[in-house]
Amino acid sequence: MSLNTITNQTIALAGISQAAALVQQLATKGTANSAALEACIGSLFINDKDGVANVFGGLSGITLGLEQLNEQMTGFKIANPDQARYAASLVFLERQLAKQPQLLSTIFTGIERAQEQSVQFGPLHENVLANLGDIYHNTVSTLQPRIMVNGEQEYLSRPDIVNKVRACLLAGIRSAILWQHCGGTRWKFLFYRKKIQVEIQNLRKQL
Repeated sequence: MSLNTITNQTIALAGISQAAALVQQLATKGTANSAALEACIGSLFINDKDGVANVFGGLSGITLGLEQLNEQMTGFKIANPDQARYAASLVFLERQLAKQPQLLSTIFTGIERAQEQSVQFGPLHENVLANLGDIYHNTVSTLQPRIMVNGEQEYLSRPDIVNKVRACLLAGIRSAILWQHCGGTRWKFLFYRKKIQVEIQNLRKQL
């Protein structure tokens, strides 16, 4: 079955939005929606062979992402500029990564190691998050422009929060890869805006 459907593209966009929302929550509040965080980090360890929604453990795993995506696409003003910037940067950096197979290989190898830890300890264990944070720092962070996260210094100076933020950004890259795999493009995002908005409502009704 083709991945190239408006449903799958919307789910992938919601995954990107969820990662951006979690980054903002962590940076400004020092905490984040635990169910959304687990689904976000867990998406790094699941492939899409059983369906795109399954990457997030089902549609319920991207409830936050669908809410945030709906807010961002409703109205003429950007509802949350920081979240929009994070999301756009993730999509841009994914395109940069696609041109660097060596970096991608390093990321995938690192994620495999983190997955082994996740099986043993769970996706939100500090060792798993530290490993994912290191992967992001050593790969995606070397690309330009780097994502500058706005927030409270008291949180952004804490290693555990930094690891969670970086892990979420890495998961956001994973959702951006998913968006590409499902046929998503910048032009499709612009010209299919109404279709995406309708699909967001359809998906939210299924929650």
